[in-house]
Amino acid sequence: MKCIIVDDETAARAIINHLCSQLNTLEVIGEFPNAMQAIKFLNKNEVDLIFLDIHMPDFTGFDFIDTLRSPPKIILTTSDKNFGIEAFEYDCIVDYLVKPVLSPRFLKAIQKTESLTSIVSISDPQVVDPKDIKSNSKKELYVNIDRRLVKIDFEKISLVEAKGDYILIKTDDKNYTVHSTLKKIEEKLSDSSFLKVHRSYIININKIIDIEDNSILIAKDVIPISRSNRPELMKRLNLL
Repeated sequence: MKCIIVDDETAARAIINHLCSQLNTLEVIGEFPNAMQAIKFLNKNEVDLIFLDIHMPDFTGFDFIDTLRSPPKIILTTSDKNFGIEAFEYDCIVDYLVKPVLSPRFLKAIQKTESLTSIVSISDPQVVDPKDIKSNSKKELYVNIDRRLVKIDFEKISLVEAKGDYILIKTDDKNYTVHSTLKKIEEKLSDSSFLKVHRSYIININKIIDIEDNSILIAKDVIPISRSNRPELMKRLNLL
């Protein structure tokens, strides 16, 4: 997750930055001593998470949140224990850390944030009710974008391709670029129709048009099959 730290205390920013550096899932892309500098940065950049102090000059943390049109996930970091009730009136606030922030409590906050967040770049999403996720977890892939849960039907996915820090999910209707890893998506694709056939590809077996030598044709895409994954593919196919 790309994150920024907004706190007027230099030492507090340093502590949060150090804690973030211990986790490979977090990338600090900015530190700001006041809300105005952070707002200018956010006008040109997108982030997934903000570590935000409540008491700052000119703007409080809550004033800062109120200026954001679509606030990302926010973890409050403060020495004041008296704003818990007010904090959780904001849907974007996922946790409330009291200074000094210690590693075990910090990790708990990050785990909570990650359980609510899967970072995706997608257009025209279908909004779903979070209460529906459990009952349909084997048929649909749910992701979080712009504070809304959206879904991709498993049966529409043709293939997933790794592209550096992103993956490309190709479906019958459109393509989705996802800031994630192939391993993480593989864990979500619990349906038996999906198989990793190459270190860079997961395919939907039901979408195969033909297989020739060490390649698979799906729609217009020719997908390589690694030697180690070919036997499992053959097991999955309904061969005559």
